[in-house]
Amino acid sequence: MPTRNILSEYIAQAMAQAVYDKLEDGTFTGRIPSCKGVIAFGATLRECEDELHSTLEDWVLVGLKLGHPLPMIGGIDLNKEPTREPLDAV
Repeated sequence: MPTRNILSEYIAQAMAQAVYDKLEDGTFTGRIPSCKGVIAFGATLRECEDELHSTLEDWVLVGLKLGHPLPMIGGIDLNKEPTREPLDAV
């Protein structure tokens, strides 16, 4: 069974909260309510889901780089400072 890192798990948990709607023109929109501004559009539901996933990844990485507070999702808090073990403990 492959292991997932904390960012992959955060993305997966956030994508599980995605909400999709079919628009009047037959296209789709998707959003993640807990992640303000994460929205995507696609001609098909699959295309919309792929675009939403990509948008979410970018949103998380930019948020981390700029120090924006990110919502806690699935018990994962990316706002915590990482803990580091002393080098001699390795």
